[in-house]
Amino acid sequence: MNTAFTPARLRAVLADLGRLLPAGEPAAAIVVVGGAALSLGGVVDRATVDVDVVAVGDGNTVRPPGQLAIPARLPEAIEAAAARLARDLGLPHGWLNTAVTMGGTLVLPAGFEARIQWEAFGGLWVGLAGRADLIALKLHAAVDTDVRSRHYRDLLALAPTPDELAEAAVWVRGQDAGEGFATLVTEVIAHVRADLA
Repeated sequence: MNTAFTPARLRAVLADLGRLLPAGEPAAAIVVVGGAALSLGGVVDRATVDVDVVAVGDGNTVRPPGQLAIPARLPEAIEAAAARLARDLGLPHGWLNTAVTMGGTLVLPAGFEARIQWEAFGGLWVGLAGRADLIALKLHAAVDTDVRSRHYRDLLALAPTPDELAEAAVWVRGQDAGEGFATLVTEVIAHVRADLA
């Protein structure tokens, strides 16, 4: 059974998710990052295996997102609807997850909320992180893996400018004070610049 999400399948599954949310509830809102955001935003045309949720809205508005929060886990109604879709469509457990939030402790780049692009899928608002934020998050993920990873390839697909990389590096370096981390950030940026030259 194919459990990968092509861009078209991802849109269909998010629409199904929006339809499954309880009637009469305030509209729910999630903010998506990673491969799903790149796919939905047309940056990459590849399948992804999950949908990374970095923030949720409280839904207390007819417009997105209400008040955003970085969750340790998905809100109950969204989690239940996602579990039902996993069962009904044969999707993997955790296809919609908050693992990227590191248990709700992730600190997002300054100005993150203002750069989100929103789209309605039935009763679900889905926000795509902005370009600067995707660059920062993918740079961080590439530093944590290596230059052969999908994160690195996604970073190349974003084709960041030197200024965008420099701005992203400031946030990434602030995520880990470990010895040598800043050097790794510099090395990955050098690889990106060379590969995009």
